[in-house]
Amino acid sequence: MKFVLAAGGSAGHVYPAINTARAILDLDPQATVTIMGTERGLDATLVPPTGLALELLPSVPFPRKLDGQAFTFLPKFIASVRLARRFLKAHSIDVVIGFGGYASAPAYLAAKSLGLCVIVHEANSTAGLANKLGATLTPHVAAMFDGVISGARVIGMPLSTDIVELDRHQGQTKAREYFDLPKTGPVLLVFGGSQGAQSINTAIEAALPQLLAAGVSVLHAVGTGNIGAAGPVIDSPGVVYRTVPFISRMDLAYCAADLVVARAGAMTVAEIATVGVPAIFVPLPIGNGEQKRNAQALTSAGAAIEIENSAFTPDRVVSKVLPLVLDNQMLTKMAETRRGVSPTNAAKELAVWGLSCP
Repeated sequence: MKFVLAAGGSAGHVYPAINTARAILDLDPQATVTIMGTERGLDATLVPPTGLALELLPSVPFPRKLDGQAFTFLPKFIASVRLARRFLKAHSIDVVIGFGGYASAPAYLAAKSLGLCVIVHEANSTAGLANKLGATLTPHVAAMFDGVISGARVIGMPLSTDIVELDRHQGQTKAREYFDLPKTGPVLLVFGGSQGAQSINTAIEAALPQLLAAGVSVLHAVGTGNIGAAGPVIDSPGVVYRTVPFISRMDLAYCAADLVVARAGAMTVAEIATVGVPAIFVPLPIGNGEQKRNAQALTSAGAAIEIENSAFTPDRVVSKVLPLVLDNQMLTKMAETRRGVSPTNAAKELAVWGLSCP
């Protein structure tokens, strides 16, 4: 069978597609899988290293207001649908699985026009425009959260096997060596998605003297546009501060850490729930508040703590984050609480679904 997995844009769209592609190929090594993305976003960065085929469409975001972009949207969108249709037809594609993002809407419409099987996966607690459209075109709809799209099958987030099978404690020594972190002592992992999070970065950097003085090492992914090749390194006896633009080996980062401070994107929440690392979420206050809802199951269960973006100040880092990363008893309790909060078999379930799709 031949598949197109449509995503495009953020890592939160692209990684579920990559993980599902790997699950398809594990089940059927003879299958052909192409990731369909756009020229805008991380597709061209994240997909090629995996060895998966990549097809790029022009990026045509849905207009949010009546401006110049709104008047040029329709002809550009139609052109993108035609390009997607031409690719699907030329390569005799059987199934299109979409994950939202800029490439999904053209792929859904193109697949529908050719009578192909279409599967939609919605990762967030609020459905995006592309997946709302896709869900009107097919009965095959999956979601990470219940109630996001009417009739959707709740399967969780398609995760990599590295995350699903991760043993944080067994892998800690190797992980800390990988990031050149101390073998012992508390480690705080901080990240804000592929682009970083300026408010989180600012608060952590201002509170850094207190963190280091308390013996807390920090691994800080500040975003690809925020520093040079590696950023500053601060070393004291037994404690370090490491900054990197982006972490590609999140499995090792979770192993190295005792506590995570992060945004609450759907992929981040699902990974944290699966590996069992305690977390403090600082939801991005945009859109319909989906990041806050993404984290709700973990925060309600006591497996994570939420701090509003406006309240995440250097003082709050010192008064809230620092005591928690030093409290082994509470960290252990939070890690144990997360069990059963999130399904972990979504990638295989989507793969089976696609391979049996009529």
